[in-house]
Amino acid sequence: MLLLHLLALFVLPVCLAATSDIQDQFIKLAKAGNGVIKLDEHTFDSLTASTREWSATVVFTAMDPRRKCNPCKQFQPSLDAVARAWTKVPTATRDQHFFAVADFDEAGRIFTKLGIQSAPVVYNYPAAEGARKPANGRSFPSTYDFSNGFTAEALAKHLSLYTPVHIPYYPPVDWSKYGKLAATGLLLTTVLRFIFPLLRSRVTWAVITIGIILIMTGGFMFVRIRGMPYNEGGNWIAAGFQTQFGQETNVVALIYGLLAGAFLMLTMVAPYQTSKARQQMQVWLWSIVVFVMFSVLISLFRVKNRGYPFKLLL
Repeated sequence: MLLLHLLALFVLPVCLAATSDIQDQFIKLAKAGNGVIKLDEHTFDSLTASTREWSATVVFTAMDPRRKCNPCKQFQPSLDAVARAWTKVPTATRDQHFFAVADFDEAGRIFTKLGIQSAPVVYNYPAAEGARKPANGRSFPSTYDFSNGFTAEALAKHLSLYTPVHIPYYPPVDWSKYGKLAATGLLLTTVLRFIFPLLRSRVTWAVITIGIILIMTGGFMFVRIRGMPYNEGGNWIAAGFQTQFGQETNVVALIYGLLAGAFLMLTMVAPYQTSKARQQMQVWLWSIVVFVMFSVLISLFRVKNRGYPFKLLL
């Protein structure tokens, strides 16, 4: 019995030295790969050995163009960005967690061994020994849920649950967004410079006010409140006074606008014409417009109500 204890004391330093050598190897590989270790079957077994005192994130992917794995290509930049961010962590902490990639064409047997049939897949291996071993003794890996997103920000947030310290990843500054905002601001400033006089003009606000009045009196709010369609089956006039289509509202507003404009021309423009011939022509013209538009309006009433007895011209 005493001999066994002595043998254990002799073997333990050897095992610790071997583990330390393996960890040093992965530290060098991670440094050479800008934070990412490329795995084959042998290095995968060493990285995930049951005696590991480190944790590891392993991404199973298929980057060869023949595999046509678009999600793999989409996810790879996010992994590289997170791994680069991890290299900025102090050495003592950084060397306790590794990022690695196992490509299908270089480590196909690993996919078969683990039963992985799709890519990409992310496994997070906790430390199996040492101070960072989970309190519950769990040593089997957990997976990353890609419903969280393919972005580096989402990946870093999730993996920080398994790393010794938070992964210091910060999204790069989106200068294009600021450029668009600056261009939009410059465009608005330029446009306002030209339209500001129009905004201060009484005529502009008068036209806007009259337009709103015509649209509202045409039945716009009636149509919106009742949720009526623009037209129905090619018909733009709804039968009955309790219903109205959107297209009918436009026509009625146009008729009211033409009538209002014709009366304004007759009362405010025609009387002040210096030429008698031009004055007579305008009186006839706008009078015809009034009669025709009133005729159209009355005909609409007759369509809405078949019992309406009056008509004018039409």
